Amino acid sequence: MLPLPPRAELGRRLPRLLAGLVLFGVAIALMVRADLGLPPWDVLHQGVARHTGLAIGTASIIVGVAVLLLWIPLRERVGIGTVANALIVGLVIDATMAVVDTPAPMVGRVGLLVLGIVLFGPGSGLYIGAGLGPGPRDGLMTALARRGRSVRTVRTAIELAVLAIGVALGGSVGIGTVAFAVTVGPNVHLFLDRMAFVPPTGPQPTPALGTFEPL
Repeated sequence: MLPLPPRAELGRRLPRLLAGLVLFGVAIALMVRADLGLPPWDVLHQGVARHTGLAIGTASIIVGVAVLLLWIPLRERVGIGTVANALIVGLVIDATMAVVDTPAPMVGRVGLLVLGIVLFGPGSGLYIGAGLGPGPRDGLMTALARRGRSVRTVRTAIELAVLAIGVALGGSVGIGTVAFAVTVGPNVHLFLDRMAFVPPTGPQPTPALGTFEPL
């Protein structure tokens, strides 16, 4: 388990983590409702959902837990953000889809797709920038990359593999899949530096008389 930061710092990081994961889940749900194609991992989640009768968010949680099991032989360390990612994103996906339907006009579907892709950037920036541990899928990528392959090669191989499995299971591929693939790098890069948590470097206030600092 990754060590937790000091309590005061954790109190500033957790809201960023939770806000990022909520945005992340809403973004994916909007892309699902757009019904114009999904990111590779969500193609897989949708394929699993269609074969099991589960909601896609629930399928996302199950796949996330399964990926975490792959961390064991790779000796990857789990953080609080890892566990939160595996659980919260799927719950938010299902909650959002319960209140958002697929619009009939194509312009509405395109609007949902664009909004979902846009929200993916700040969601990723907040959750990754909180520095409380990678999500299950990102951690798998970095763990494999440390074994002698470039991150780009490993990420491409993983994304293509899960996309192929998702397509075989009946997941949705379309213009949304292409649009996400083209924009995700610049989108996340734009927000990551801006939303990364930077610990305070200035002098900390002296505790008032009669107070104490937690150990």
